[in-house]
Amino acid sequence: MTNIWKIAVALTVFGTGAVAAERVVNLKGGAGRDTVEAMCSGCHSLDYIPLNSAFLDKQGWTAEVNKMINAYGAPIPQADAAKVVDYLSANYGK
Repeated sequence: MTNIWKIAVALTVFGTGAVAAERVVNLKGGAGRDTVEAMCSGCHSLDYIPLNSAFLDKQGWTAEVNKMINAYGAPIPQADAAKVVDYLSANYGK
C-alpha cells in the first residue's frame, strides 16, 4: 500500500471519530435564549457560553457582547444585544 493510501485510510478512520464526537450544546431555558442562539451561533459554537460562564458576570458578558459587535462585526442590533447580555448574565453569569 502506498503512503498516500495509508494517509487516506488513516484520515477516514480517525477523522470520522472526531466528527462523531461533536456534541450539541443545549442552552438553559429562559427569556432571550432564542435570541442568543440566533445571534451567536452564526459565528461560533454555543459551547463557548458555558465554558466562559465561570469567568463572566453581567459586566463581563456586556464587554464580551460588545467585543463581538465592535471588534468582530457581529450583526447584532442594539436591542438584541441587551437581550443577549440579560440572558447570558442570568443563566451563565458567575
